[in-house]
Amino acid sequence: MFTLSHTVAATSLAGFLCLSGISAHAETIVGEPRIVDGDTVDIGGKKIRLQGIDAPESDQLCLDAQGEKWACGIAARDALSAFSKNWPWSCEVEGRDRYDRSLAFCSIGSQDINQWIVQNGWALAFVSYSNRYVADELWSRDIHAGLWSGAFIAPWDWRSRSEQTVILGSISVPATAQKLLLEGMSSQDAPDPACTIKAGVHDGECIYHLTGDRWYAKMTMDKPDRHWFCSEKEAEAAGCRAPKR
Repeated sequence: MFTLSHTVAATSLAGFLCLSGISAHAETIVGEPRIVDGDTVDIGGKKIRLQGIDAPESDQLCLDAQGEKWACGIAARDALSAFSKNWPWSCEVEGRDRYDRSLAFCSIGSQDINQWIVQNGWALAFVSYSNRYVADELWSRDIHAGLWSGAFIAPWDWRSRSEQTVILGSISVPATAQKLLLEGMSSQDAPDPACTIKAGVHDGECIYHLTGDRWYAKMTMDKPDRHWFCSEKEAEAAGCRAPKR
C-alpha cells in the first residue's frame, strides 16, 4: 500500500533529483506520429528526437552488398513508418536538444521503438549520449541488417564528412567505398524525387530553399553542410528555417 511515508520519500527524492541536476521524466507524449526521418517524429505538433540513437540523414547515401549506392536515409525513414503503421506511440521525454526538440525514449505497447530501429540496422547507438543500445547495434551488425548489409558512414560523421571519414559496414567493405560515398556529397541530384528541398548553413543558421525560389538554382550541394529534405516540416525539425522575404 502506498502510505504517507512513501509520498514524503518520493517528494524528497524528486527534490534531490532537481537539485542534483538529474531530472525525472518531465513529460509523456502520446499519439500517432508523423515520421520525419529515421530518428525524428512529430506528435501533435511536438517535435521528438529519439534518444540514444542516430539514424542516417534523409539525403544520406550508402552502399549495398553489391557496392551500389542507395538512399539509406529514405529507406530508414520508410522502415520506421512501415513498422509504426497507425499505432499510437508513448514517448518519455528526457530533455531537449539545441533545436528545441524533445529527446525521448518511445514505445508501442511494450516494444521499445528506439531499440527496434537499432536492432534492425536502421540506426546506430549514439554512444556520445547513451550506451543503452550498444548491444543491439552489435547484434544488427552480426546479422548484416539494414545499413550493415553493405558500407556506410556513421550519421554523425556524414554531417561533417571528409576524406578522413571512417567507413563502416559488413565484414567485406569494398576498397572503393570511401571514394564512392564521398562522391555522393557533390551530386546535384536529390536522393529521392520527392526530396528536393535544399538546405545549407549561412551565417551560422541553417536555411532551406524550395524549388522556384531565387536562391534554389544557385545553391550547389557540394559541401558537407548542405542537405536535402523531403518536406518543410522535416527541414524545420532539423533546425532549418525558410529564407526571410
